[in-house]
Amino acid sequence: MAAQVFTGSRSAANFPVFAGTYGNVRVAYGSCAVSEAVEVGDTWRLCKLPKGAIPLGGYFACDDIDTGTETLDIDLGIEANGVDSADPDFFVNAGVLSGDAITDFALTNVANYRQIAFKTFTELGAETQVTATANAVANAGGTGTVSCVIYYAID
Repeated sequence: MAAQVFTGSRSAANFPVFAGTYGNVRVAYGSCAVSEAVEVGDTWRLCKLPKGAIPLGGYFACDDIDTGTETLDIDLGIEANGVDSADPDFFVNAGVLSGDAITDFALTNVANYRQIAFKTFTELGAETQVTATANAVANAGGTGTVSCVIYYAID
């Protein structure tokens, strides 16, 4: 089976533009169901960021989709937008998502969690799609949800 693109309910959501409030922190968020075995290259479109957005941080979260000895790797990034290049791990290079082994967080609604933090801040040159992309398959696939929250400002 070939890699597929799955679209979440907020992947095309419009975002408010508030005149005169530039620089205020805003949030983009989205989630998408993982309803079948994950394949390398599968992409979940989660939300969009507006032109001029400067991502500040946030998080990526998902269920324990890999039910065997974990091998699943899903990164959080951006698609090319006509100005900025695609970067599949712009936000998170997650590594193996080992949900069964997480004991250092008291997070009751997720099995896997990755914080987004930046050392430098990049302004996006056009409206940008935020995506989660699989780059290693699950050892024993399950189903669940992938989601993200992105905090951003517009100067």
